[in-house]
Amino acid sequence: MTTPQTPAQHSTPVRPSGGHRTKTPVIAFLGTGRMGGPMAANLAHDGFELRVWNRTTSRTADLARQGVFVARSPAEAVEGAGIVISMMADGAATERAATGPDGFLARFPGLIWVQMATIGAGWSARLAVMAARQGVTFVDAPVSGSEGPAQEGQLVILASGPDRVQDVLAPVFGALGRATLWLGPAGDGTKAKLVLNSWLVNLVEATAETLSFAGHLGLDPASIVELLRSTPLGSPYAVQKATTMLAGNFTPAFALKHALKDAELAVQAAHSSGTRLALTEALLPRWRQTALLHADNDLSAVYITA
Repeated sequence: MTTPQTPAQHSTPVRPSGGHRTKTPVIAFLGTGRMGGPMAANLAHDGFELRVWNRTTSRTADLARQGVFVARSPAEAVEGAGIVISMMADGAATERAATGPDGFLARFPGLIWVQMATIGAGWSARLAVMAARQGVTFVDAPVSGSEGPAQEGQLVILASGPDRVQDVLAPVFGALGRATLWLGPAGDGTKAKLVLNSWLVNLVEATAETLSFAGHLGLDPASIVELLRSTPLGSPYAVQKATTMLAGNFTPAFALKHALKDAELAVQAAHSSGTRLALTEALLPRWRQTALLHADNDLSAVYITA
């Protein structure tokens, strides 16, 4: 069953007087890139005691200027922390941070490990087993939202894991997002994220094809956008992406390379569960081709090759 925690509970975390938190343990944040950086900044801004690490040290410069401790390794970041949040590029990078020569997992039993990147169902299950062997509580909590919501603390957190950690994590998630959904045992958060992102990539593909189809028929694609905007068929997200497609504005909110990775993870999860995602599978070849030149552009760049 889904247990929602409402925006009212999460959008305005309670700040103890004097700027010091007494109930939330020290947080180690691993991975301060395009999404992780603003998330860590929001935690620091809301008064959490924070220690951060990133493989590319330059990505921690802004946090260092805010007085956040920047560690030289994952293990150093996690030393003295009660919660570790990982927001790495993929499952392999996350595993290296946990179990590599400078990893944290075997050194600090009793931790709460909150894995917030989209790494796929297989990796999530693998890391959960590894954590349990070391006496570490694993929480699978990927986020829905791009860089803008991350900066604004408006992400939606798809949390899954033991009920006993919900209270201690509530203020942490409150600093990061506008809502948290507790979805069940660890792993269910990632599964829900793959379902959402499969829907998302198909919506973007359908939008790109619709505009291209209109153009080939001799119609003004902009008129189709206005038609979509005025009917229930045009979701706000589809209309937004259609507008950026026609403007040729592919500034990344959700980079194509990350959307492609998530689409591939969804297809893998579908195969593992005994089903197929025919639409998602069909778009992959062209998206891979488009990513050769536009990997770092927004996923709406697939319109270029539609």
